[in-house]
Amino acid sequence: MVHSPPLLHIPDGFLSTPVALTGWAIAIVCIGYALVKTRGQLGDRQIPLMGVLAAFIFAAQALNFPVAGGTSGHLLGATLAAIILGPWAAVLIMTSVIALQAVLFQDGGLLALGFNIVNMGVLGALTGHLTYRVTRRMLGERRPGLIVAGALGAWISVELGALATALQLSLSGASPLAIAFPTMAGVHALIGIGEALITVGALVFISGTRPDLLRMGETAPGKRSASWVGVGLAIALALTLLTPFASPDPDGLERVAQDSGFLDAAQDPAYTILPDYTIPFIENPTLTTIVAVATGTLLVFGIAYLVGRINSRKMIT
Repeated sequence: MVHSPPLLHIPDGFLSTPVALTGWAIAIVCIGYALVKTRGQLGDRQIPLMGVLAAFIFAAQALNFPVAGGTSGHLLGATLAAIILGPWAAVLIMTSVIALQAVLFQDGGLLALGFNIVNMGVLGALTGHLTYRVTRRMLGERRPGLIVAGALGAWISVELGALATALQLSLSGASPLAIAFPTMAGVHALIGIGEALITVGALVFISGTRPDLLRMGETAPGKRSASWVGVGLAIALALTLLTPFASPDPDGLERVAQDSGFLDAAQDPAYTILPDYTIPFIENPTLTTIVAVATGTLLVFGIAYLVGRINSRKMIT
């Protein structure tokens, strides 16, 4: 059963109101810019892939894996999305995932949602993509270059997101920077290794089965893409069957909050719909987790697809 909030999700109470509102302002600007930047990029092939990637990332984020010291981590996914669809489409994908987690599952605070989007979505996509592209240019287009670039981009995206979170915690008075910075960096350096391994595994699988997805273009045949979308969504739903076996250990941020003594500052959500990834009327702990995560997987697929479709229509009109 999923017990702990996913990697880097900040609950309300950890950030001061001025810092949290600043995060909202930055997030709104970045999301608006992402919508503008992707209007000329999203075609019949990219839009369904937005839904598939959002669904895969959502389902994978429920699969916490154990790392050293009784801490867990899981896929962040921003670098993977950015490599396939570009950084600004990845920002929209990650925003869809993180917003649904906060609104429907009370996973991450609503006031802290702005910086959750910035830390995991914006910073993750931009830094991961930039690192990947620079490394590929240096190492070439063969598979070793793909592996090294994907791993490095994924690891850096997690580490920079953790360092940004540490800075925000310090500015909010939750933890001194001298403590938060090295602690968050150390924990997430290990979690970033898991991120790198999963990202590389996905990239190698894609390069072996659909290498054209790593060379996105506007002229790809829509029918072939549609069949791949079905397979991708099926894979995401299959991952939900593994969620009851996710590690119950606290995630990186929760571990740092425990060790630094500010975990009690976390506020209870103002409302609950599907709290802690459960369905209230399903009592079986295994079934309720699977159904809740599967529901979220399908919903985020639809949200990301709809965002891409509406944005594409704006381009036409």
